[in-house]
Amino acid sequence: MNAANSLGSQRSITEILSDGVSGRAETVLIGLNWTVVVGPLGVGLSHSPVRGTSGCSGLPMPGSYAGQKLTKLVELAQSQNVFEKAIGHAALNAHHNRFDKEGLETNGLDMVEDHGEKTVVIGQFPGLSKRLPNAAIIDRNPSKGCYPEEAAEILLPNAKQVIITASTISNGSIEPLLKLAKNAFVVIVGPSAPLSTKLFDFGVDIISGFVTTNTKAIIHAIMEGGTVAAMRPHGRFLTLMC
Repeated sequence: MNAANSLGSQRSITEILSDGVSGRAETVLIGLNWTVVVGPLGVGLSHSPVRGTSGCSGLPMPGSYAGQKLTKLVELAQSQNVFEKAIGHAALNAHHNRFDKEGLETNGLDMVEDHGEKTVVIGQFPGLSKRLPNAAIIDRNPSKGCYPEEAAEILLPNAKQVIITASTISNGSIEPLLKLAKNAFVVIVGPSAPLSTKLFDFGVDIISGFVTTNTKAIIHAIMEGGTVAAMRPHGRFLTLMC
């Protein structure tokens, strides 16, 4: 299936990635910055909602999520409750980002070239100004030197390379962005990136995510509000190329 066909599918990316999910959730935890679901074969991560986000009012059934089938938790990716939505995407990644996943053990950002504003970045990444000092950056809350979301319609169709934060999958903005970037080399990056080759059918060229190697340590780090820097010693960056 080519990118055009996939992007025209009646099923969303999340629905397609849900095929084949199995097992039960051993642990479900919502930390200050990250939400984690531990499955039998891997650990999945998703960004936790920021307090004050619309609909950010708590979980309807706290204490009931651990022990459920991953397939049931993945369905929560369609929930109107933002915390349940985070659990749903973390459960999806618990299936795809398995302990034994193989690929290039590198950060996908290291594989991107700086083509000035022909390199477009969706979202902010640590150290981005050093890696890609001339890239055009689009952000929901643009700081000085960044473009607002509306600029995507102008910048993406003419881009050579597009780097997209994996959080666009969980917030539902990924598919319109991929349609706009259909002529570009597309990289999805972030600990919450599902390491699934199914994304290649949507026009993605590189997927760079995170595979946990020490489950107890990463749970501890997330419980204490850890960011990516705190999680890094307890896992490995993994990159899949089309």
